[in-house]
Amino acid sequence: MTGVEKLTGATSNLGNHWKAINWPKVKAEVKRLQMRIAKAVREGKKSKVKSLQWILSHSHSAKLLEFNKEK
Repeated sequence: MTGVEKLTGATSNLGNHWKAINWPKVKAEVKRLQMRIAKAVREGKKSKVKSLQWILSHSHSAKLLEFNKEK
């Protein structure tokens, strides 16, 4: 075990999983939801906006993108 692994407790696998993420697909999924929200806002469909916002805020793709921005 290297000194870095001892300090962070990170597994050597984690970096490989992170690199394996299909980032273009993740970004496309988030953008698609954002576009659907914008369309619902333009059409005045408040309940649709609310439900789509919930889906976006709980989506795995949105969480991945947000976590990636923090780095």
